[in-house]
Amino acid sequence: MDFVLTMAELKEGDKAPDFSLPSSDGPTVSLKDLKGKSIVLYFYPKDDTPGCTKEACDFRDLRKKFQTSSTEIYGVSFDSLGSHQKFIKKYKLPFPLLSDENKAVAKSYGVYKQKSFMGRSYMGIERTTFVIGPDQKIKKIFPKVKVEGHVEEVLAASKSL
Repeated sequence: MDFVLTMAELKEGDKAPDFSLPSSDGPTVSLKDLKGKSIVLYFYPKDDTPGCTKEACDFRDLRKKFQTSSTEIYGVSFDSLGSHQKFIKKYKLPFPLLSDENKAVAKSYGVYKQKSFMGRSYMGIERTTFVIGPDQKIKKIFPKVKVEGHVEEVLAASKSL
């Protein structure tokens, strides 16, 4: 029998787990380096798949509105930097994508979960978005995201910081 160790569920008000991940922009992005900024950290399953593309393009299309509330956007998946760069180029994404190939950050945020698709069970990212305030505390968590209308909800939450 396999046992999967899971982190305690993160809650709104908790300090966001620190991370350092390679970025499609070049330099490694660390949460501690973003102190004083509001950020949207959205975890998604796979580059260039229908739901993930829609979500990324929705963030792209509303990015200027996020910037008016001084909020930076970062997408996180298990894809390589090469995959991220192709995805960014294809859809003209104006924000960095972070590569969590060893799954450590997804695990620390509690989004690496058992999923099922067409009768097959596997471990993967459960689409989840975190809004993290300038104090690095989690202000809002959107679990099990349904893509349609999601980015507008995240924008509303980020404006209240």
